[in-house]
Amino acid sequence: MKKIEDYVISIPDFPEEGIIFRDVTSILEDAEGLHLAIDRMQEKLTGIDFDVIVGPESRGFIFGMPIAYNLHKPFVPIRKKGKLPCETASIQYDLEYGSAEIEVHKRSIKPGQKVVIIDDLMATGGTVKAMIELLEGLGASVEGVVCLMELQGLHGRDKLGGYRVETVIQYSGK
Repeated sequence: MKKIEDYVISIPDFPEEGIIFRDVTSILEDAEGLHLAIDRMQEKLTGIDFDVIVGPESRGFIFGMPIAYNLHKPFVPIRKKGKLPCETASIQYDLEYGSAEIEVHKRSIKPGQKVVIIDDLMATGGTVKAMIELLEGLGASVEGVVCLMELQGLHGRDKLGGYRVETVIQYSGK
C-alpha cells in the first residue's frame, strides 16, 4: 500500500526558480490517493470536540466536504470577497505578494460554536490566521486546524501559537 506522500508530485522551479511545488491535484486524480488523504485528515480530528467544519475556497471545500459528510457535521465555506449572496463578515489580510479578502455568511457561524478549519496547505499561515480572526470575530471558538500538507520552511505555525494545528505531510523546505 502506498503512503500518502507517494501520491504527491513535486515540480521543481515552479512558480519560480528554487521553489518545489507540491501538487495536490496528483492526489485528487487517484481514487486511492484521495481516499487516503480524506481518511488521514479525518483521523487528525480524533479527540477534538467541534460542531462545524469550515473550509476555504477552493481546496478546503474539496477536503472539508467529505470529512463533514463522514462525521455528519455541517460544512461552512469561506470564500473570496464578492462570492457569497447573503450578509457576510469579511477580513482583509496580507499575502506574500499583495493582499486578499475572504468572507463568510454571518448566519453560518453562531456565537459559541466550536469549529475546525480544513485546508490543503499550511504555508505562511496568513490565510489560516485570517480565517481564525474572522470566525472568532463572529463568536466562534476555533478548536483546531487540519491541513493535508505543511511547508515547514515558511513557519506558518509561528503565526498560530496556541491553536491546535495538525498536518498529514510535512515538507522541511518552502
